[in-house]
Amino acid sequence: MTGRRWMAGLAMVFAGPAAMAAGDTLHIGSKRFTESYILGEVLAQTAAPHAKVEHLQGLGNTAIVLAALEAGRIDVYPEYVGTLDLEILKHAKPASMEQIRKELAAMGLGVAVPLGFNNTYALAMRGDADAPHKLSELAGRTQLRFGLSHEFIGRADGWQGLAARYGLTQRPEGLDHGIAYEALRHKQVDVVDIYSTEARISQYGLRVLEDDRAYFPRYDAVLLYRLDAARRFSAAWQAISRLEGRISEKDMIAMNAAAEIDGQSFSRVASDWLAAHPLSAPAAGAAAAGAIAAAAPGAVPAARDGLLAKIFDKNLGHLTRQHLTLVLLAVAIACVIGVPLGVLAAWLPRLRQVVLGLTGMLQTIPSLALLALLIPLLGMIGTAPALVALVVYALLPIVRNTCTGLLQVSPGLKLAAQAIGLRPMQRLVHIDLPLALPVILAGVKTAAVLSVGTATIAAFIGAGGFGERITIGLALNDNDMLLAGAIPAAILALLTQGVFELLEHAVLNRHRFSVKPV
Repeated sequence: MTGRRWMAGLAMVFAGPAAMAAGDTLHIGSKRFTESYILGEVLAQTAAPHAKVEHLQGLGNTAIVLAALEAGRIDVYPEYVGTLDLEILKHAKPASMEQIRKELAAMGLGVAVPLGFNNTYALAMRGDADAPHKLSELAGRTQLRFGLSHEFIGRADGWQGLAARYGLTQRPEGLDHGIAYEALRHKQVDVVDIYSTEARISQYGLRVLEDDRAYFPRYDAVLLYRLDAARRFSAAWQAISRLEGRISEKDMIAMNAAAEIDGQSFSRVASDWLAAHPLSAPAAGAAAAGAIAAAAPGAVPAARDGLLAKIFDKNLGHLTRQHLTLVLLAVAIACVIGVPLGVLAAWLPRLRQVVLGLTGMLQTIPSLALLALLIPLLGMIGTAPALVALVVYALLPIVRNTCTGLLQVSPGLKLAAQAIGLRPMQRLVHIDLPLALPVILAGVKTAAVLSVGTATIAAFIGAGGFGERITIGLALNDNDMLLAGAIPAAILALLTQGVFELLEHAVLNRHRFSVKPV
């Protein structure tokens, strides 16, 4: 129990004032694909007149966003009934909504506000003349290359069950959903998983294969929320509840097209739909209104911003501060932990391999897996788990270089220090560490440069930084947006390396001029 209190205290220190004020803000989450981004914006803009709202967008897959909800870091996010039933509650067969609500209530969660459309999973292929029309026709076609999203491969309602139902023996390759369409178009894969409301299905001329053995359940869009959120934000929740049944499948396809094809921002897409479908109007009228004006026939698509415009947009300064803060704090904490561990490894040969082995093993943990584990442990998403993950990945070069630098100190100097009566700690502070400093700094430089790149994963759990642009670029298959995140990160890495090169040069010069002939 003491350990849990300590971890909770640590989490509060990392979280800072934002955690203290969490109860005053309605936090809305979304997953890392276009439709979820848009629905999150629709919720945020609907609730905004009635409460302080923050949209934590692109939090990753179901496991991460659910962990954030259970930890209280977000209050509500858009989900799908099929995912609730088979993936979250792990039912072997579809359950009734009454059963789903009962089990969610035991977790402190609720499901409500069916939005009005079904976004089911499906498999799609290029619309070639000889392409099959049904899923059952895929059996036996071992030459077909399947490129499926990692989540679909691992889901209870995904590949394994589908393969068993249809007798599919092909071995799928994991592929990010955002780039699957391009891989299909360039004939790098033959079959991909898709969502039925995606606008790119018609854009790329794909053939959606008929689920002729009725494997996929319905994926009606709903809201998954914390039960206490409806009470704490009653006015905002009442406004959100008016979205029930308002978004038709045609509406959703049009909104996805506005973002993915026309290049509109998620917030613009959401505001256009809300303007065209006032919530005070009858629901039937909203459903009949069809697609949003931006995607109406004959409408002129909005011009996409170029690469430079996306790099130097209004968020550049904010994202740079977030990224720098994560890197600097992570490297500083890693130094505080790693240098003593390196000293321990150098002084105690019996522990050397243990210390170096453990820090090396931590380096091998996949970043997203580590983040998913840290969310329930710390009870939050955002800065705290991102910092912990970055510290873990920065430890190895600092520990290893500290140990190596200390072992390279001349034995003669150590004997001389002993001869003049210096105690071990005095020798460490006044002789060993100063002589090992150039090697230690090289390790810190390596850790800092690596942290600049690794910090892009922070966006997957709502900690911001340049990775935020990368996740949006992946969701939209927008190479300019990907580069708008990758280029500043690369420049920051080069600047970081340059600063440490200058620091190393200054330290070496200081050592050179401080050495006096005897």
